Amino acid sequence: MPAGSRSLGEYVVVARRYRPQRFEELIGQEHVARALSSAIQTDRVGHAYLFTGARGVGKTSAARILSKALNCVEGPSPTPCNRCDICGSIAGGEDVDVLEIDGASNRGIDEIRQLRQNVNVRPSRARFKIYIIDEVHMLTREAFNALLKTLEEPPEHVKFIFCTTEPGKIPVTILSRCQRFDFGGIDTAAIAQRLAEIVQAEGFEAEPEALQVLARRATGSMRDAQSLLEQLLAFAPQRITVADVHHMLGTAGEERLGRIVDRVVDGDAAGALAELDAAIAEGVEPAQLLEQLFGYLRDCMAAVAGCPPELFLFAAPHGRDQVVAVGRRWGMETILAAMQILDHTLSRLRFSTQGRVLAELALVRLCTLEALDELSDLISRLQAGAPSGSAPAAGPRGEAQAAPPPASQNRAVSPAAQREGDSAPVDDRPTASLNEQNALDLWNQTLSAVSGIAAEHGRHYERVTFQPPSRLVVWFKPEYNVGKSYCERPEQTAKFNATLRKLTGQEVRVEFALVERPATEVSPSASPPPPQQRLREICQHPMVRRASELFGAHPIRVDPPSRK
Repeated sequence: MPAGSRSLGEYVVVARRYRPQRFEELIGQEHVARALSSAIQTDRVGHAYLFTGARGVGKTSAARILSKALNCVEGPSPTPCNRCDICGSIAGGEDVDVLEIDGASNRGIDEIRQLRQNVNVRPSRARFKIYIIDEVHMLTREAFNALLKTLEEPPEHVKFIFCTTEPGKIPVTILSRCQRFDFGGIDTAAIAQRLAEIVQAEGFEAEPEALQVLARRATGSMRDAQSLLEQLLAFAPQRITVADVHHMLGTAGEERLGRIVDRVVDGDAAGALAELDAAIAEGVEPAQLLEQLFGYLRDCMAAVAGCPPELFLFAAPHGRDQVVAVGRRWGMETILAAMQILDHTLSRLRFSTQGRVLAELALVRLCTLEALDELSDLISRLQAGAPSGSAPAAGPRGEAQAAPPPASQNRAVSPAAQREGDSAPVDDRPTASLNEQNALDLWNQTLSAVSGIAAEHGRHYERVTFQPPSRLVVWFKPEYNVGKSYCERPEQTAKFNATLRKLTGQEVRVEFALVERPATEVSPSASPPPPQQRLREICQHPMVRRASELFGAHPIRVDPPSRK
């Protein structure tokens, strides 16, 4: 019937009109179609099946096709005729012997008890009575338990087909009684090809790139793609363009997205905010734009990791070269930091009414990201004991120079020029030489330059000594053995050694030791300290002080260890 002669009540949505009717029409689920067809041909059809997968990937369609294959008047056959009355009624969900049950609204034990009573009634006209329970994970625990016995030994004329998007919520006792088939996400190219067939069948025209955008937006769900296409068929004229798709979805075009990425990579916060303002004026939603940026950076991450362009999920084919270029300019560490910023912002957008402000905040933060790959290399070299001046110099936004300048040129650089370079955040010139007189002062300078828990533990030293030729020994009281052990960790020792190297201009090895107690202090006859003194000593312990800061609590007494 022509589209113009149909009344509104006769219209059927695209997702239902183009639902697969045969196993070979299941797109992206060839492994499931092959297994079920072979089971029918070899007469090895089980009594219970479990179809799992995301929404819109063909679970319910496969259940209906299996039902038709088993009950068709020309079957059982892997290719139902789709002409008989049974095939037609099953395709429409109206067959009396194929019962489709919604697990979300029929989830109680009473419904399962009624089902158990009805399974003993033979089918009215077909070979099998088939129960298709959609969203089966919504059943209650009592309902699952009531179903166990029937599911294990059903009558020979009964088949169960369960469909779910969350198989982890189904009890193991149910899973062990079913044959499980996992439906994967459908490939973007396959979705785009199917959409092109539907557009042609509907008498429309569409740009291939527009269908690619729809397919990528569907994220592996054929039903989502068909629903979006139906919305476009009512929204756009006879020819669907990329601009129509972006306008309907509230997303930015590839050119606009590319310009925003260029501004961000260049560190141009003003330009990025101007591009965001222009995109919002065109009808782009800030949240949609950040999701596009997140997907774009995902492809940049894949490019830096060495993946071929075929593994890019979000970038258009003509924009893949830009993705690779952005990945090379930023580096893996910076890309990961940018993705964390966008992920955090997208989470906040769900609970905020200030979408534009949060989007602007995220863009400005991305523009101010430094070259984290260069910083990571510098830290690795410092921990390995290499001089910091040998690290390659970095240009603006992390572009490495071809070769480091000679040492004579490094000494001639002015202090202002040193502040502009990313590769020289600190002055490497020595400020003092290590000797017995300044050992204590150098250790205090080291603790001031080092942050974190290691510096906090290092401040509880008893004394600091110098042992020629280049050893600095830090002594702790026995009660601070925990702090000494923490400072002795390899990563902490490397941090202390690198800081001392900057201060002295020479290789210095720091060691940690415990002060030996005099015999009188460890004598068994010595009286224990008063409780108040013991409490004050405990309060000064680094771990107790840290716990007090975290939990806002203070020790009130010290109990001796119990002896059993």
